[in-house]
Amino acid sequence: MGTLRDLQFALQLKIEELRQRDTLIDELELELDAKDDLIHRLQGELDRYRATLSPPGPSTAAGPSAPPDEPQRTKRQAISAEPTALDLTQLKHVTLTSYSKSKESQQLIQTALLENDFMKHLEQGQILAIVDCMHPTTVAQGCCVIQEGDDGSLVYVLEEGKVEVTKEGQKLCTMDPGKVFGELAILYNCTRTATVTALTDIKLWAIDRQCFQTIMMRTGLIRHSQYMEFLRSVPSFQTLPEDVLSKVADVLEETHYSDGDYIIRQGATGDTFFIISEGQVNVTKQKTTSEEPAFLSTLSKGDWFGEQALKGEDVRTANVVAVGNVTCLVVDRETFKQLIGGLEDVSKKAYESDEAKAKVEAEAAFFSNVSLGDFRVICTLGMGGFSRVELVQLKNDPSRSFAMKVLKKRHILDTSQQGHILSERRIMMEAVSPFTVRLYRTFRDAKFLYMLLEVCLGGELWTLLRDRGSFDDSTTRFYTACVVEALNFLHCRGIIYRDLKPENIILDERGYAKLVDFGFAKKVGLGKKTWTFCGTPEYVAPEIILNKGHDVSADCWSLGILIFELLSGSPPFSGSDPMKTYNIILRGIDMVEFPKKITKSAANLIKRLCRDNPSERLGNQKNGVKDIQKHKWFEGFNWEGIRKGTLTPPIMPIRKTGDLFFPAMQLQEWFRSLRSGGVRLPEADEIRSLLPSLPYSSSFSLSSLSLSPSSLLGLGRWPPSLPTGW
Repeated sequence: MGTLRDLQFALQLKIEELRQRDTLIDELELELDAKDDLIHRLQGELDRYRATLSPPGPSTAAGPSAPPDEPQRTKRQAISAEPTALDLTQLKHVTLTSYSKSKESQQLIQTALLENDFMKHLEQGQILAIVDCMHPTTVAQGCCVIQEGDDGSLVYVLEEGKVEVTKEGQKLCTMDPGKVFGELAILYNCTRTATVTALTDIKLWAIDRQCFQTIMMRTGLIRHSQYMEFLRSVPSFQTLPEDVLSKVADVLEETHYSDGDYIIRQGATGDTFFIISEGQVNVTKQKTTSEEPAFLSTLSKGDWFGEQALKGEDVRTANVVAVGNVTCLVVDRETFKQLIGGLEDVSKKAYESDEAKAKVEAEAAFFSNVSLGDFRVICTLGMGGFSRVELVQLKNDPSRSFAMKVLKKRHILDTSQQGHILSERRIMMEAVSPFTVRLYRTFRDAKFLYMLLEVCLGGELWTLLRDRGSFDDSTTRFYTACVVEALNFLHCRGIIYRDLKPENIILDERGYAKLVDFGFAKKVGLGKKTWTFCGTPEYVAPEIILNKGHDVSADCWSLGILIFELLSGSPPFSGSDPMKTYNIILRGIDMVEFPKKITKSAANLIKRLCRDNPSERLGNQKNGVKDIQKHKWFEGFNWEGIRKGTLTPPIMPIRKTGDLFFPAMQLQEWFRSLRSGGVRLPEADEIRSLLPSLPYSSSFSLSSLSLSPSSLLGLGRWPPSLPTGW
């Protein structure tokens, strides 16, 4: 018995020891998280003050360098709202709570919304629904309505009293009755950027994010569903695929007529097709000009007329006259023709050859037998807020190198990112394209998730753009073509990318561009939409901001923004805060003044990609991506060469050295961005001897540089052991 008690006591000691170790590990992980956040913030500061360091000398072939007085570029953070908790199939039946208001209050709220830079873009029915659902609240003098840094979910309209707006203790302005504030909070979950304090006792009207988004989504879904039903009832449309019919529904425009208005006049030529959505019309016909029109029939809601105009120029054979107020859904022949045909071929096009499929299957079989312990870490390539990327090699085959993305499980759970991670994994495993970064397989242990990725050491396109300021036409054309091929691959499979920007484009050893980071990508299917607000503020499409639902056409919009930024050095829409950026986007691309360095043909392509109506965007019409490829700006471009990898890139970022690829640009980034960690600063000739003789490494400056042992190729000494060939 004594022996058993001794064993139980020893077991208890071991359990307690393990518990203490777990507690210590948890504390160290928290400390590591805090240090990672600090590194992230310092990296941002470093980017902002990079002007104090000597920039690499750019290759003139790639475009002009950034002017010395130009503000330094910083990496932009993407935004992702929480997924909607609403069941879209039940959205029609959701009951919204309305609050009684005097006519004066209703008018004040409606006027305030229509004068607000964001709210004025909403439809009249949405405005009225918001007015109806706003609830009253009061705040005493001296109290905060909004506190800077707090999470927010309400937007307010001030009816009585006065408020003061401050930021970081500095007064920005005061507001009187009839003003809207806090509107960013109804787009997505975010922290307040300013403090609003009551200068007097005040009365407010408020609506929360979920109620606002329910109104927006329900309006769009109900309308789209009705339009689809109308279109299905038209014999000419019954053979159209669902995704094409959905695009036609998107371009239908509401037109209103008063009693006695001639919607169609006999003998006139026309190119417009009509569906009656509200009201009635009389159809009449004259046999001769001297006779009174004879009544033929009455058409009402759901009926249509003028369908022959969609097939060719139509001479109207009868009059159609409004009886009372009438609303028609209208589409013209040119718009209709842009949407019909060609999409079937695009969606069914097989991207992979039999040889490519066999290669993918062989790779899958190989990686299914690989374990996490089969890899040796070479160095850390980069770090983010809750992940890092390591360069790794197979232990039994050093010629094969990969990138290993390591994610903290705790952070994923704390930020409810499980859905994003699983979606990213599914999509990346499916996305086997030369223009997207490959994901070979994933691993996990008690603390981390691991993603084994294709290694691309050519650096980010963002870094090249920052160092050069902007690119010329030919350089931009090459990188844009790579992105077009990537998007075409994804869109043919019903996948939206949703976070296109230079930061998410990296170069491989050849200098070809690839899309990376599929955290916001989503498979919605052909012709389907999704509703979650996500993307980088300067790149989001208007329909995302207005919560109308978005599809692959949102990527076409972002492509136009990307071309503009690569050619000019900055995006066309940019404000001092996200809400100002969104309001500028909603004004439209036609309000943007294009710099002279953007040619007319490039400007035309950008404007056709950035049309407000998604169905009018190039790349989202009947010929799909072919419309982009055939645009004048791409005239003479070798598309076959870029697909086969035979086209010479405008910038050769790296060269092969022994059994690994190491870019000069990557080393320069490491040397510049890392702080002292106890390693002596190497002599200039020691570093220069490691850098390949590339145009932009020859002027590399060592001034103000220091190194950390953990980041210099993952080793704690100098000079480090380097791959063969250095």
